[in-house]
Amino acid sequence: MLTRSHQQRCNGLTLGLLCLYGFLVGFPLSESLAKEKSPRAPRPEPELKIIDLNITPMPYTQGDGPLQFSVTVQLPRDVDRAMILEVTSLISSPSKTSLRFLTHRQPVQILSTRTGGQERPKVLVELQWDGQDHRKQVAGAGTYAYEVRTKLLATGDKGPRTMMVAWPKRGMLEVN
Repeated sequence: MLTRSHQQRCNGLTLGLLCLYGFLVGFPLSESLAKEKSPRAPRPEPELKIIDLNITPMPYTQGDGPLQFSVTVQLPRDVDRAMILEVTSLISSPSKTSLRFLTHRQPVQILSTRTGGQERPKVLVELQWDGQDHRKQVAGAGTYAYEVRTKLLATGDKGPRTMMVAWPKRGMLEVN
């Protein structure tokens, strides 16, 4: 003969199993009835752009000097000269065991002249990689991935704050 508390535990367990079974059986049905997401409109291209990226020398050979990233950035038409332009590059091995982060920050310095107010200002920034990884050891031969990013920062009370970001440029480079 079962005691009352034992019978209550069995009833609770049976009820729990039935609920779990109902959830598992009903899950695929509810998934098929879910609304499909409506396609979003493509994001507009930002005003801050990386318009040209030159990497020299390609392929890169250890001991032949630094690898040079020349980044031409197109600024928005009305850019505040008090802003800071930051250009960064992350160079990483496929295993992510060897990586290097390069960064360059400078106040906005517009070098090109505007012709009739139609041309947007451009800035040339150069980053150099000495062929060493984050531990200051010479990076081994192989294929490395790179990603170059740029953003405009405004100086605030609590330090620099990101105001605008450009789409990144990515690629692969060969190290001999």
